Amino acid sequence: MATVILVRHGRTTANASGTLAGRLPGVKLDETGLAQAVRAGERLAPVPLAAVVSSPLERCKQTAREVVRARSERMAVASDRGITECDYGDWQGRQLKELAKERLWSTVQTQPSAAVFPGGESMAAMQARAVSAVRLQDARVEAEHGPGAVWVAVSHGDVIKSVLADALGMHLDLFQRLHIDPASISIVRYTGARPYVLATNTHSGDLSWLAPPPAKPAARKSSRARRTSSRADDAAVGGGAGPSVTS
Repeated sequence: MATVILVRHGRTTANASGTLAGRLPGVKLDETGLAQAVRAGERLAPVPLAAVVSSPLERCKQTAREVVRARSERMAVASDRGITECDYGDWQGRQLKELAKERLWSTVQTQPSAAVFPGGESMAAMQARAVSAVRLQDARVEAEHGPGAVWVAVSHGDVIKSVLADALGMHLDLFQRLHIDPASISIVRYTGARPYVLATNTHSGDLSWLAPPPAKPAARKSSRARRTSSRADDAAVGGGAGPSVTS
């Protein structure tokens, strides 16, 4: 069971001015956004990370650099086009207050699965490629680093919302019920049984509980133990005891 930490990029100059940046080049973090990215990196510093993967857009790469800068070990940032921003086509670069007057705006709000941006991609296509990219990266991390591995994906608001909606079993038409702030942290653990959403849109709090427990010495398991371990992906009836608390 690998775990992905979904980090939205920090606030940008476009966010602050109410502009839909989309995939326009040169959109960078503003002073507030840089501070947000630093805080996200500080929160993630105690968590052993197997990989940090970023959208290729500059605002995400800036945020990812702050995540790795806060760590004691050197880490490279990989890039994945699968988690890049939605292609808003003719909408990008325009003011949100103007776009809210467009007929398509209502579709985006109430039936995003039917929304296709003029000159761009559909929201359904965005979700399909983002979910595919995250699940593929997650499987690769688990194969290389083991089932307790944790990794970070730095991406965009609508992209992260679409990944969370998939993990929650929500139809895309309901994904506007989710909210993802700049530099917020959300967490999904993928298992053979189902994804588990461990956190959404968090801004503070200790994340050291994400560190996998120390490996126990190998021992021959009884048939009963083997049956029990085969159900490790099951949800605990009643909610379970939660992660171990360490001082």
